[in-house]
Amino acid sequence: MNEFLWVQWFKALHLIFMVAWFAGIFYLPRLFVYHAESVEPKVHAQLKIMERRLLYFVTPFMFLTIFFGIGLIYLYGAVWFKFSTWMHWKLILVIILVIYHLYCFKLLKQFKEDRVSRSGRWFRWFNEMPVILLFAIIILAVLKP
Repeated sequence: MNEFLWVQWFKALHLIFMVAWFAGIFYLPRLFVYHAESVEPKVHAQLKIMERRLLYFVTPFMFLTIFFGIGLIYLYGAVWFKFSTWMHWKLILVIILVIYHLYCFKLLKQFKEDRVSRSGRWFRWFNEMPVILLFAIIILAVLKP
């Protein structure tokens, strides 16, 4: 397989796993909103199951997104990377998104132990963060300013 075809496959897989990762990272904080705003023990029990399953389901997509992204950088080469300032900014945003994702594990544990002190309103704002990051990442990747 020639290098161009490798790049195309890595790009396709990077995008596929990124979309899957974002689908989960958009929905999980919405579950946190419902959990924080509910007072029903049965609802809490069901949401705990849903939150845990979703976070553990989408975490491999995060790693695969990163793997294929790093693979693309490798295939494009060190010189390309050195002069692609937009990519440096994109990587900073991806690191922030990974921190966000990992913080969701902390929140998941707090919900599991019924020790969440944040309001539904706080979780609504928290839910918007990956949307903003996605917009910025896509704009950087497409426009390459």
